[in-house]
Amino acid sequence: MSANGFSTDDLERHLIRTLPSFRGPAALERISGGQSNPTFFIESPSHRLVLRKQPAGQVLQSAHAVDREHRIQSVLRDTAVPVPGMVHFCADASVIGTPFYVMERMDGRVFPDCALSSAPAGERAAMYRSAAEMLARLHAIDWRAAGLEGYGRPDGYFERQVARWTKQWQQSRTRDLPEVEQLICWLPQHFPAPGPATIVHGDFRIGNLMFHPHEPRVVAVLDWELSTIGDPMADLAHFAITWETRPEEYGGLMGEDLAAQGLPTQADFLAWYADAAGAAERLTHFHSVFALFRFAVIFEGIAARARHGNATSAEAEEVGRLSVNFARRALDLIARGVP
Repeated sequence: MSANGFSTDDLERHLIRTLPSFRGPAALERISGGQSNPTFFIESPSHRLVLRKQPAGQVLQSAHAVDREHRIQSVLRDTAVPVPGMVHFCADASVIGTPFYVMERMDGRVFPDCALSSAPAGERAAMYRSAAEMLARLHAIDWRAAGLEGYGRPDGYFERQVARWTKQWQQSRTRDLPEVEQLICWLPQHFPAPGPATIVHGDFRIGNLMFHPHEPRVVAVLDWELSTIGDPMADLAHFAITWETRPEEYGGLMGEDLAAQGLPTQADFLAWYADAAGAAERLTHFHSVFALFRFAVIFEGIAARARHGNATSAEAEEVGRLSVNFARRALDLIARGVP
């Protein structure tokens, strides 16, 4: 058993059996960042691949569904939304301890901070515009024609989402947080009129986008764990959290001098999306509050995994404390009556 929690030799033997052109020896490198499904680079004389697996140990029911990630990326490969090529899916947990899949490794830049601090300042606005246009492209895909019938229910999206994340909160909570309980009461009383049903990425943010090595454009959308069929405003509101949180709160932009850093405003991003999508639907009070509530529950889940010893990041316990910050941001939006 290696430091990765599974045998590299067992993985190598499996890949040699299933991929006729694969040759060892295989070397694994854990990819840092992210809080969910452990991800590794695989280097061998014949291949450069990426492996994603479920975390070991106890996980919430329906969470970490790597089979769904594999399915939707297989479908999207031939669309206007770029994703890595899928190479192999393994449902047999006996190989490395959990189900996993292997995909092509793409070349590009992934940024851990929304400020894009390691990118040229003069390209940052263009990078955000490319992200907005990519999100619009995703929402424009005819998911039924693409073969995603049954991937999610198109009706009652926000009702199911609030119920789901309320249940997740109840299963993963590590303490009493009155702020979250207030949101659980507020959200069901303010559901918006249903919007169009599209593919929803579920975690569309800067950290899950790969940019061209030298150009300010998105070349791949990563991490499809939370994807489903639903309301596109969920994705837009999730990305818009960028401007509602501070740099120390998972890398937000609140309080930053945007103009001095070549970064767009939230209004800029929303306008770029609206232009590219050509849709009349706009973010509402509810969408923004829901996005912050969901993030609060996600962070509490990270804290729960840290407590059970199977979180995927060394900073998981510290990040989990952010759940109360996001819940308070949502309550602040409610108090201010932000549309």
